[in-house]
Amino acid sequence: MTQTAAPADAGTEAEAETEAGTDDALTPAQAFDALYAYAAPALVRQAYLLTGRRELARESVERAFQLAWQRWPEVAVDRDPAGWVRAAAYEYAMSPWHRLRLRHRTPESPPVALDDRRLLSILLSLPPVYRRTLLLYDGVGIGLPETAAETEASTPAAANRLLYARATVARRLPELAEKEELRRRLAELGGTERLRTAPKPVVVRSGSERRARRWTRAAIAFTVLIIGSTAFTLHTAPDHYEAPQAPATKVPGVPPRSGPAPLSARDLELRAKLRGMFGEGPERLLPQLR
Repeated sequence: MTQTAAPADAGTEAEAETEAGTDDALTPAQAFDALYAYAAPALVRQAYLLTGRRELARESVERAFQLAWQRWPEVAVDRDPAGWVRAAAYEYAMSPWHRLRLRHRTPESPPVALDDRRLLSILLSLPPVYRRTLLLYDGVGIGLPETAAETEASTPAAANRLLYARATVARRLPELAEKEELRRRLAELGGTERLRTAPKPVVVRSGSERRARRWTRAAIAFTVLIIGSTAFTLHTAPDHYEAPQAPATKVPGVPPRSGPAPLSARDLELRAKLRGMFGEGPERLLPQLR
């Protein structure tokens, strides 16, 4: 049986195609920069609609991308990397701990346009989870199951939150009772605001790496402190059990232990008299051995 030999240049062409595919592949930094350029501006506007604060919106997106760069092997293989970063930005933006910061206790200037001001005021009056559900479904345009998953709720619960948020907006702004009109206004809201995006992606990546190094050093220092405390405790702790001493009790029938009492004035007088008499008495008799 005769076998046909493969062309000599077939392997060369396959190797060339593999090399071309390798050259066209993006490095992790390039892929991160592309994701940042694609998603960052829209995420800043969405974070502004959630919080009503321009600086907090920029900070939320920056922190989300820093976290994404720290976990890039996980984010790169996610089926929706932009959704991963969006969820992280939303979580940071809506954290209740921001209320304790001094600069977040004073309100920011509202939007210039009256319609934008009214709609943003209504959005901020909604409970945070209802506000997030409305923004995801009608603002971003993702499906109801995806909205429920991102807000960590069941699909019926997410649907009820969406209906409540729509009814609240329609009650205060009747012209937005139609879903299409509400979606159009949410897409336009914040578009005229001067929302400063996060720094360049290279700055975000370097900031993420610095933050990771600081956390690593803090973890090492804390571990060393725990080890030192444990070693000191092991060195100073007793290595055997010592029973506690029972309190002293009086034994009946045994006279108390006491030493000689001090001499009284009469005793001192008698001692002096005896010493004087001994010096003037007869000589002491000494025995003689014969």
